[in-house]
Amino acid sequence: MKRMGMIFRAKANKALDRAEDPRETLDYSYQKQLELLQKVRRGVADVATSRKRLELQLNQLQNQSTKLEEQGRKALALGREDLAREALTRRAALQQQVSDLETQHQTLQGEEEKLTLASQRLQAKVDAFRTKKETIKATYTAAQAQTRIGEAFSGISEEMGDVGMAIQRAEDKTAQMQARAGAIDELLASGALDDPTGTAKDDITAELDRLSSGSDVELELQRMKAELAGGGSGRQQAIEGGAAGQMRQDRPQEQPRFDKS
Repeated sequence: MKRMGMIFRAKANKALDRAEDPRETLDYSYQKQLELLQKVRRGVADVATSRKRLELQLNQLQNQSTKLEEQGRKALALGREDLAREALTRRAALQQQVSDLETQHQTLQGEEEKLTLASQRLQAKVDAFRTKKETIKATYTAAQAQTRIGEAFSGISEEMGDVGMAIQRAEDKTAQMQARAGAIDELLASGALDDPTGTAKDDITAELDRLSSGSDVELELQRMKAELAGGGSGRQQAIEGGAAGQMRQDRPQEQPRFDKS
C-alpha cells in the first residue's frame, strides 16, 4: 500500500508538473498579493475611520467641557456656588472621558501609521514582484519559443514528428507503387503477363514496335527479291545452256581431213 501510494503521488506530481504553467502561477501569486494589499488598505481605511470618529467625539466632549466651564463661571458670578460645583463636577467627568479618548486616539493613530507603512512596503514589494513576474514571463516565453523552434528544426517535436512520419509513409508508398509499376512493365514486356486491352503500351513503345515490324517486313521483302533474282539468273543460264546443246546437235559433224603428204 505504501508503494502504491508513492507511485500514485509520483504520477500525480508528474501530471501536475506537466499541467503547471509558470506564467499562470506567477499571475495567480500576483493576484493574491494584490488581494492582500487591498485588505491592508481596507484595514488602514477602517483604522483611519475609527480615528476620525474618535476625533469627532473628542471635539464634542471638549466643546461640552468648555460650555460647562463657562456655565460654572456664570453660576459662581451669580452667587450660585452649588450650580458652579455641579458644572465643574460634570466637566471633570468629561475630562476623564476626553483623556481616555485621547489615549485611544493615540493608539489608533499609531496603528494607522504602522498599517500605512506596511501598506507602502507591501505596495513596493507587489510592484517589484510585478516587474520580476513580467521579466520571468517574457524570459519563459522566449525560452519556450526557442525550444519549439529548435525542436521543429531538429524534428523531435510532436507536430514535426507526425509530419515526418507522414512524409516517410508517403515516400514508402510511392516507392512501393513505382516498384510495382516497374515490375508489371517488365512482366508485360517479357510476355509473362498479357495485356487483354492492348492499351497498356505507351506511344513510344507502340512506335518502336511499329518500326520493328516495318523493319521485319522490309527485310523479308529484300530476302524474297534476292531469292527471285538468284532463281531467275539460274533459269536463264539453264535455258542458254540447253539452246547451245541443241545447236551443236543440229550442226553436221565434219569429216576429218587427212594430209596426203
